[in-house]
Amino acid sequence: MTKLKTKRKSVYDRILQTASDLFYREGIRNVGIDRIIAESGVAKMSLYNHFKSKDALIEAWLRQEDEKWCRWLKTTVEQQTSEPAKQLLAIFDALREWFESPDFRGCAFINASVELANPDHPGYRVALEHQQAIYHYIKTLAQAAALTSPEQLARQLLLLVQGAIVVAMMEGSWSTASQAKKAAVILIQTAST
Repeated sequence: MTKLKTKRKSVYDRILQTASDLFYREGIRNVGIDRIIAESGVAKMSLYNHFKSKDALIEAWLRQEDEKWCRWLKTTVEQQTSEPAKQLLAIFDALREWFESPDFRGCAFINASVELANPDHPGYRVALEHQQAIYHYIKTLAQAAALTSPEQLARQLLLLVQGAIVVAMMEGSWSTASQAKKAAVILIQTAST
């Protein structure tokens, strides 16, 4: 009989996964390095061999989240439609899906920027880069849809996206995505003329 080997996560991955779960669920400031070490089952030296500080761990976590979230958004939107103007609206349908998930606790990037507060913190910079990536994605769709003033429209739609996320987190309501989508329809119609 052949034994099946289960692939164990690397130390780096265990640390990052544990930090990810804890930071998102409980907040960055509420989770200390000792807790991450205990829950990931690694030695303190192992953590510091992979991440020189908590700030470096926060930055790595947010970079990983950025990659996953942006990939999820694009995939979810593209599964709904291939038309750029409709994809702009599909962003809000994707948000609704996210808001309805049982573990939704807002946006890791908005939460991190509020907790970190310092624009020079590496995690804060990643949060800002994430926001800019969403803006560029929206702008690219607006340009592909041949809408007027794609930069301005992208900024307006980004405000709707970010606002919907914050209100959904604070109120525990997914309906904010639908409300934001209604406002987006008006903005897109205006940019179509």
